[in-house]
Amino acid sequence: MNAVLSPIESEFATQEEAQAHDAWFRQRVLESLADTRPAVPHDQAMARIHQVIADAAARRRSTDAS
Repeated sequence: MNAVLSPIESEFATQEEAQAHDAWFRQRVLESLADTRPAVPHDQAMARIHQVIADAAARRRSTDAS
């Protein structure tokens, strides 16, 4: 059965979609917990993210200027 969910109660159209997303999410969490790579300090992670954003903004500006 493909139960339809209310958009007010769920971001998924059906119960099956919600269950599939839940299974995917739980698997990702388990993979993350099992990851043996060293943790990245918050400041370093944020610096990387800010650089990605700045690079994307620069690319957009150069594209818009053309």
